[in-house]
Amino acid sequence: MKPALSALFSLTAQAMAANPVFPGADPHASLIDGTLWIHPTRSKGGDNFMAFSSKDLVHWQNHGPILDFKDIPWVSADGRAEHGAWAPCLIPKDGKYYFYFSVGPQDATHPSRIGVAVGDSPAGPFKDSGKMLLTGGSGFEAIDPMVFIDPADKRPLLYAGGSAGAKLRVFELKPDMISILREIKVETPPQFTEGVFIHHHGSLYHLTYSHGNFRDATYSVHYATSTSATGPWSYRGVLLKSDGHHQGPGHHSVVEDSKLGTLIVYHRWEQEGPGPYQGSRQIAIDRISYDADGFLKPVTQTNEGVIR
Repeated sequence: MKPALSALFSLTAQAMAANPVFPGADPHASLIDGTLWIHPTRSKGGDNFMAFSSKDLVHWQNHGPILDFKDIPWVSADGRAEHGAWAPCLIPKDGKYYFYFSVGPQDATHPSRIGVAVGDSPAGPFKDSGKMLLTGGSGFEAIDPMVFIDPADKRPLLYAGGSAGAKLRVFELKPDMISILREIKVETPPQFTEGVFIHHHGSLYHLTYSHGNFRDATYSVHYATSTSATGPWSYRGVLLKSDGHHQGPGHHSVVEDSKLGTLIVYHRWEQEGPGPYQGSRQIAIDRISYDADGFLKPVTQTNEGVIR
């Protein structure tokens, strides 16, 4: 049964905020006015996006659809019969919310693309800017946008790329947040496949990203740091990997809460064996912490999750 628009649902047998929290993949998490928002890829695929919000990490409110490809003419202009609505990212700026999203898949004749839509709330609705922001091809897959405003100089930076070619690219956006000003040449960090995320903590920029095949146990989160938002990167190893009961963790985001500390929100398979897996990926939330030197420590996947 599909949840009604903005319906509040309680997850069966999960009254204590246990993992997983709900089906989905590629979760972009944001902490906004004490509410945790998650904008994921839908577990059943489809051509639109939903949003989920919670104040206690137990009860989740379902909002949407917040953006539908049928309302975006340039998506269908490539002539492909079906499109994947993948891996979004949300960022607030100057009272508006900017929603970046992937349009896939990519093949020899149809490149992947990234678009951006604008809304007044993280719950949408979002209106597309009217044009694609970035197009793939030539060894680059334009997927998995992550937008970060550099605290050092307030520049909005778009990080993107993965899978086909497994190349990371970074672009400075114009102040309007819907246009590219220029590309910034960066190195691709070791073990990079897709799903990049960056945040600043202490004196370092922490670049985390997924490696491996999302359908099997090789999928994992790797880690690099820099004193700059654009590198060069110092590789720090694996942060999150499969265990005996939870496989293929990855495509994550990191949020910092004044009460709970630092959280990592990611997807995983609740299956055993090496894969390939079938069915739906599941979203989980666990704590992540820093060591005495300011580096992130490896994460242990839990069934208990995080209790606010």
